Amino acid sequence: MAAPLGGRTTERTSFVPISKYSDLTQRTEDWIQREPNFNNTMAAAADKARFYLEQSVPELQELSRKKIFTAAEIASIAKKRSDFEHKVNTSRESTPEAFARYAQYEMNLETLRRKRVNRLGIKTTNHSGTRRIFFVLERATWKHKGDEGLWQMYIDYARKEKAYKRLEKMWTEVLRLHPAKPRWWVQAAQCALDVDADMTTARSYMQRGLRFNEKSKVMWVEYARLEMLYIAKIAGRRRVLGLDEDRSVQNSMRTLEEKTSSGDIIALPSVTAEDINPSLQENDAVDDGALQNLAATPALSGAIPIAIFEAAMDKFHDEPSLGALFFDAFIKFDQVPCVRKVLQHVLDRLESTSATSVATMTCGFKLPVVAVAPRSAEFPARLGQSLQRIKLALQQSPQSRSSIAEEAVLWLLQFAREDDMDQGVRKVVFVSLRQYIKALAPVTESSLARSRVNGIILSLRAKESEQDAALLEQVAGKALATDH
Repeated sequence: MAAPLGGRTTERTSFVPISKYSDLTQRTEDWIQREPNFNNTMAAAADKARFYLEQSVPELQELSRKKIFTAAEIASIAKKRSDFEHKVNTSRESTPEAFARYAQYEMNLETLRRKRVNRLGIKTTNHSGTRRIFFVLERATWKHKGDEGLWQMYIDYARKEKAYKRLEKMWTEVLRLHPAKPRWWVQAAQCALDVDADMTTARSYMQRGLRFNEKSKVMWVEYARLEMLYIAKIAGRRRVLGLDEDRSVQNSMRTLEEKTSSGDIIALPSVTAEDINPSLQENDAVDDGALQNLAATPALSGAIPIAIFEAAMDKFHDEPSLGALFFDAFIKFDQVPCVRKVLQHVLDRLESTSATSVATMTCGFKLPVVAVAPRSAEFPARLGQSLQRIKLALQQSPQSRSSIAEEAVLWLLQFAREDDMDQGVRKVVFVSLRQYIKALAPVTESSLARSRVNGIILSLRAKESEQDAALLEQVAGKALATDH
């Protein structure tokens, strides 16, 4: 019996004099070749790394031949890839972070290559670099199936490169692995609507997600937000096509303009569908009744978001905070025709179940100015209604004075940013803002008010609202300085 390197005894292992070898490495490699049952992890990792590196040789040769990178840069790329491959193929070092750094390096390299190709005007294929990045990310998600960061990186890159077929397979896999994570269902539905304009598939994702996460408030709110987004898209298309206006009003306005036009102005003829396509018959004209019926369908009237809201409130026993989440999600769609109807329904439900809660009163003073432009003639009166509701809420709920004042401060900041607002309205906004900053704490405790302002500023900066944070810091400095 002979005991070769590693201390393992095997049968029929011939002895070879050490003097035959020039160094230890050559002697070890020769023993590995002669040992039939050898299973060395480091050797297997090196073989894998060498195999993957050899696949990139044609790509590096093309980069060198077309002089996109210099010889020194090619050598640096090869060395960097070798280091990454040895890490990700070694069990102890094959971490999600290692794969993420490897993929990010390849993305940066591909970005640099494309910039140089465009600058030099070289004709070359763009598939090799992208294919390699996908290959690294595919290996990463296969190795670490539970790491959500790698999946997010993989999905983001697929969307960026418009690899939609690959993206469909990824959604199937990630939803199978993480069905209890609402974020993936929401992203899948959003992708189906944005990329494929497929609302049926988007609804299917959200409804399946709710089966797995029926106790998730995020899922319910995001489902309603998705429906509002769909209504906004349809409303935008109707606006572009001119279908959102009353056609009888359009015709009367056009007739009035023709009668009042002066002789110095040449009226251009109106172009109709019959002018573009003379083959259209009289019966092919736009059916005004059909357009009105279409506008009244549940898909455009807000009935679906309202139904989702009602189901969620029943599920969570009319929690005011959940109603406020729905209200804040809906209020962002101020260009949707049915938004005031939907918001009024939310407010009515909150007032009927929890009229004295801070969430209900906050929604109440936000509603009057919804879908009203700050520079419009209607805005001052609407703003007055909102300020009156804030005053009434502070009087009715003195125990929640600081919370209501904080919500009022955050709400007024959006109007304080408007530079071209009427000066009188702008003055009212800033006076009210200073008033509610002082209301954050009792008059005798200005230090407490200052600490709460600092907390609001930190939360705004955490949300990357640096402009609002700076504005609040400036206004609060003046408001609280007057107390000393």
